[in-house]
This record gives sequence, structure tokens and C-alpha cells, in this order.
Amino acid sequence: MRFPTPLIRTFASPARKMTSDSTSKLIFAPSSDPATRQAAQFTKGSLDLADLAPDPFQQFAAWFAHAHACGVPQAEACTLSTAQLPSGRVSARVLYLKELEARSSGGFVVYSNTGTSRKAADLRTNRWAALTFWWRELERQVRVEGTVEMLAPEESQVYFDTRIRGSRIGAWASEQSTVLRGREELEGRVKDAKQKFEGQESIPVPDHWGGLRVVPESVEFWQGRHSRLHDRFLYTKGSGKSEWTIERLSP
Repeated sequence: MRFPTPLIRTFASPARKMTSDSTSKLIFAPSSDPATRQAAQFTKGSLDLADLAPDPFQQFAAWFAHAHACGVPQAEACTLSTAQLPSGRVSARVLYLKELEARSSGGFVVYSNTGTSRKAADLRTNRWAALTFWWRELERQVRVEGTVEMLAPEESQVYFDTRIRGSRIGAWASEQSTVLRGREELEGRVKDAKQKFEGQESIPVPDHWGGLRVVPESVEFWQGRHSRLHDRFLYTKGSGKSEWTIERLSP
């Protein structure tokens, strides 16, 4: 019996044809050592199961405190990634972690526009999100994945009151991610918001602004190691379970 010859198709486009000529690339193998073009090695630490706390909240708090003690600049900075459905298109942005709650339904809290922003639009179609922390000075990374809950206005108000007045006015003035005709349009909105709250020390949290709580289903702690053989440990907790499972992952 003769079998038909498999049909083989190639989809390479001449415009995207790969080449070994690195001079055609705007960036190629960037490195702190241009002479070798080899990536920097991670040598500052290691991580073992015995080093870990029983739950990811305690472990994150310990690493976060260590990052502050070591002078890591803006250790609270993280990347929040969201995805829109049904398209599946992903968007990401850097913002600040403002709270970490260790209660059973707690999570990682950030604050932002919850009305007009791209992240708000994504979350209206898909409640799943991810946070990524990168502490270069310690060669450490933390990845959080879970679902997002909106904080109640009274919860958001507690943090809102700690912001400088200009930032509170700005939250009222900015329709985040919408198109501006020019800077003067934004400045006009700021002026209107200043007039609205003139002489008023207490400013209420806007309806379109508040806290986003990422309730984790998984949290990964990553310690860089030489030759890219990193130490990775993943905390997971299934629905309805009270205990976290910790597993070492291949680098």
C-alpha cells in the first residue's frame, strides 16, 4: 500500500526571513559586557524548600522587607498584566503595590482608575490577572496569578486619604487612557477639580477609582542562579482548600 506524500508548507515571509547577520538587527544579544555579548550571570543567592514560609503571604512579606533593608529602589513597583476576552489581547503596565492582606481571602492590592482605563476594560471581561515583581539587586522575581476583586469604596477611601492633595485631585481629573486633544484639556480638568474641592480638606474617593485586590491562586518565588539554572518554587492552592502546596519547578 502506498501512502500519500505529506504536504509540507512553509510560511516564512521574505520580509521576516531570519538571518545570521546580526548587523541587520537594531538590538542583538545585549549585555553588560559588549566584548563577549554574553548575558550577565546570577550569583547572589540560592533558594531551598527549607527557606520558605508555609504560605506565600508570609514569604512575600519576608522578601519584601529584605528588599527594603537592602535598599532596592521602589521595591513595591510591579507589572500588572490583564487580558481582554474574547480577543485574548494582553496588556501590561507598571504600578505600585499598596497593601498585602494575609487573611484567608486576602491578596495583593493596587490602586488605579477602575472606569476608563485599559485594565478596567480588560477586567470587565476577564477577572484573571497577574503581578510580577523584579528586584534586580537581589536577582529575585515574584509572580502572582489570580482573580481580581474591587475594594469597597470605604476601603479605598482609607488609602486615598494618605495621598498628597495633588494626587487626589488628579484622580478626579483624569479619565485615564482616553484620548486628549492636548495637555491643556487635562490641565482644564485639574482646574475644575481644584475648584470643586476648594477649601475642602477631605476629598471623597471618585466612583471611577479604587483598589484592585489580586487574590492569588498561585505565587512563584524565583531566585536567579548561574547558567540560568534558577531556583523556582510555586505555591498553589485549589478551590476550597486551606493549605498551600509548594513545588520546585524546573528553571
